[in-house]
Amino acid sequence: MNEILLKAKENMLLKEKELSPYACKSEKGIWLKKDKEDIRPIFYRDIDRIIHSSGYTRYIDKTQVYSFVQNDHITRRVLHVQLVSKIARTIGRSLRLNEDLIEAMALGHDIGHTPFGHKGESLLNDICKEENIGAFCHNAQSVRELQTMEGLNISLQTLDGILAHNGEILINRYTYNPDKTKEQFIEDLNNAFKIDNYSKQIKPMTLEACVVRLSDILAYIGRDIEDAIKVGVITREDIPQEVAKVLGDNNSTIVDTLIKDVIINSYDKPYLMFSDEVFEALMKLKTWNYKTIYESDMANKNYEKIDKLFKLLYNQYLEKLQREDYKENRGKDISEQNLYEFIRKMSEKKDFNIKRAVIDYIAGQTDKFFLNECKTNLGLKDVENLYK
Repeated sequence: MNEILLKAKENMLLKEKELSPYACKSEKGIWLKKDKEDIRPIFYRDIDRIIHSSGYTRYIDKTQVYSFVQNDHITRRVLHVQLVSKIARTIGRSLRLNEDLIEAMALGHDIGHTPFGHKGESLLNDICKEENIGAFCHNAQSVRELQTMEGLNISLQTLDGILAHNGEILINRYTYNPDKTKEQFIEDLNNAFKIDNYSKQIKPMTLEACVVRLSDILAYIGRDIEDAIKVGVITREDIPQEVAKVLGDNNSTIVDTLIKDVIINSYDKPYLMFSDEVFEALMKLKTWNYKTIYESDMANKNYEKIDKLFKLLYNQYLEKLQREDYKENRGKDISEQNLYEFIRKMSEKKDFNIKRAVIDYIAGQTDKFFLNECKTNLGLKDVENLYK
C-alpha cells in the first residue's frame, strides 16, 4: 500500500487508542469471508456497505407506527434508525466505546423490517408458522438481507449486534458475552428462524451492541409520543404526571434525561444500567405507550384488511411460482419480472426454500410497493382508499 495511504490508515485508528477496555476495537473485528485491503477500519466499512445497500434505501417508505396516516412530519423507519444511531453514538462516545461499530449496528438494525412495521412482521410470522417453515423476526431478517440476499461482507460483530437488538425488551442491566464465538452467533441466527421469539433471549458479544439495543428504546419512546400528538391520538397533558416529573413531557427532555442517566450509571462499567428511579419511570412510560399509542385505533388502522392482503399476496406469488418455470419465464410485466428475478437469484443460495424466498420478497417491500403489488397481482383497484 502507498506510504501516504498507510499513514491515512493509521490516522483512521488514532481515536481507538483512547477507547475503554470494554470497547471492541477494530483489531478484534472478524470478517466472515476474506476482504480486500483498505484504509478504512473494518466497522467503518460496515457503515458504508450498509448505507449503500438496497435494504437501507427502502427504509424511506417503511412504517414506524402509523401506516395509513397522511402526514409528512411523522416518523418513518429511515428517520428512526438515524435517531438510534445519534443517541447510541452519544452514549458510546461518552463511555469511550467504538462509535464506528455502534453506527453500523444502528443503521442496519431494522433493514429486515417488513412493510407496515410490527404489524407486517407479525403477519409474516403467522404465515411462516402456518407453512411450517419456522418463524419470522426482523432482527434475523436484517442479517439475512445484508448477508444472504445482498451478499455483503459485514463483520461478525456488526451482524451480531443487529441480530441481538430488541427494542421491545426493557431491562435495567444490559450485559454482553465477550467470549461469544462465530459458531454461537450462527446457532443464534439459525434458531431465530426456527423458534418463535427466540431473538428475545440472544445476548450480544459486545458492549456496543448493548448500547444500540438500549438506544432503540430511547429513540422511539418519546418520539412516538410526539407523533401521537401530531395525529391526534393523545395530548401532552395525557402523559402520566408521575412519569413526566422524572423524565419530562416532551421527546427532547425525555431523551436527554435517559441518556445522561445511563451514562452516569454505566461509566467505566462492563454493563449498561439506569438509576432505579429513572428505570421505574421508563417502565411506566413504555407500558403507557403500548396501551395508549400502539394499541390505539389509529396505529392499527386497516389491520384486518392488511392481514388478508398479506396472505392473499403470499399465496398468489407461491401459486404462480409453482405453476410456472421462474428460471425460464421472464414475466409479462415489471411486477412479474421483479419477482422471477428475485426468486432466481435466491434459488442459487444454499438451503433454498421457495416458501421462505417468497417471505423474503414480501419482507423487503416498502408499504407503497406492497400495495401496488396487491393492485397489480390481486386486481385490487381501491387500495389507495386505505389512506383515507
